[in-house]
Amino acid sequence: MNLLITNGRVLDPSSGRDEVADVAVAAGRIVSIGPVRGEFTPQRVIDARGLVVAPGLVDLAARLREPGHEHEGMLESEMAAAVAGGVTSVVCLPDTDPVLDEPGLVEMLKFRAEKLHQSRLFPLGALTRNLAGEVLTEMAELTEAGCVGFGQAEVPLVSTQVLQRALQYASTFGYTVWLRPQELYLGKGVAASGPLATRLGLSGVPVAAETIALHTIFELQRSTGARVHLCRLSSAAGVALVRQAKAEGLAVSCDVSINSLHLIDADIGFFDSRARLTPPLRQQRDREALREALKDGTIDALVSDHNPVDEDAKTLPFAESEPGATGFELLLSLALKWGEETGAGLPRALAVLTREPARVLGSALGTLQASIGQIVEGGVADLCLFDPSATWQVTPQALRSQGKHTPFAYELSGSAMPGQVRYTVVGGQLAFERA
Repeated sequence: MNLLITNGRVLDPSSGRDEVADVAVAAGRIVSIGPVRGEFTPQRVIDARGLVVAPGLVDLAARLREPGHEHEGMLESEMAAAVAGGVTSVVCLPDTDPVLDEPGLVEMLKFRAEKLHQSRLFPLGALTRNLAGEVLTEMAELTEAGCVGFGQAEVPLVSTQVLQRALQYASTFGYTVWLRPQELYLGKGVAASGPLATRLGLSGVPVAAETIALHTIFELQRSTGARVHLCRLSSAAGVALVRQAKAEGLAVSCDVSINSLHLIDADIGFFDSRARLTPPLRQQRDREALREALKDGTIDALVSDHNPVDEDAKTLPFAESEPGATGFELLLSLALKWGEETGAGLPRALAVLTREPARVLGSALGTLQASIGQIVEGGVADLCLFDPSATWQVTPQALRSQGKHTPFAYELSGSAMPGQVRYTVVGGQLAFERA
């Protein structure tokens, strides 16, 4: 499709571009930014007056629930939710059923996603077979099948020796290992350790569960030289350790979820299972440290941590309910809210959703590396057009995801979300249009 987007505010954190300009798209590529050059006949013209034309969002942490958990989310419904949230590139975790530890499974998932013509899908492969933490997977074969890195999802590696071997192998071939830092035995609780968990009688997860794991990871990085991406950091102490590791020059990047960036343990309220999340919500000092770290670049990217959960699994006592919340459609709004509340500004709010996560993926993007997460002539036309002045309410009817549970539900927060996606373009095709 030949698409012409006119009168929009083109904002690209990667190049620093921030101007009102036209964007012409043909054959899935951006052919011009500004005055249209040469012969170009648009088949569709979008008047983006009052809208921000941004790079398509890149989400580094999502569960699409397929295969194995189709009762909680189908590929069709979750990819539709992604483009409705302006997300054009999705990294999915390997803890499906069966686990993404075989090339055939990865190829099947990517094929299914490509047939939908919505967001681009970048799977993470399992670091160990069946995520059992004993035998390493065939990383080379999984990379050829389309994996952009390797991780354990929420399953901690008990054996430090296995983790060392995994990092050695990954370092040899230039792969990135994605790890959520949590020590197994300390991390079995359902809420963050502290006065609130004690008062509610909930089993706690101490900050030490995160920091012990971080110390182990960094020590092994020093000996192996491996590149590690830390998933969903949750504590002020964890932020301090990451800041030290980066200053030391370790090849480490990290992200934080929209939940930890905005909520604290008190948001559990009276055992509201919508706030049953992994990692658990921590205290206000942790949230403030995370917000500042995202602002100053210690934390690289903001993720939705999209994890749809069905009604039966959420309508249980807090400790028995399944952790998780929908997030795709909230990602942009919560980034804008953070940018406004902290003074980080709109360019930084978009950078942590576009340029920075694309840098985390780096060479794993292959031929797409030079254009994902940015607006550049000749690059792929993945765009998010949103109205920064619009507001909307988070209700089940407003969400396209099969999972309707979120701690940001309107009846809990009582406030509307800032910013709303109007159009999403993936590979030059209009993947979403809000009526």
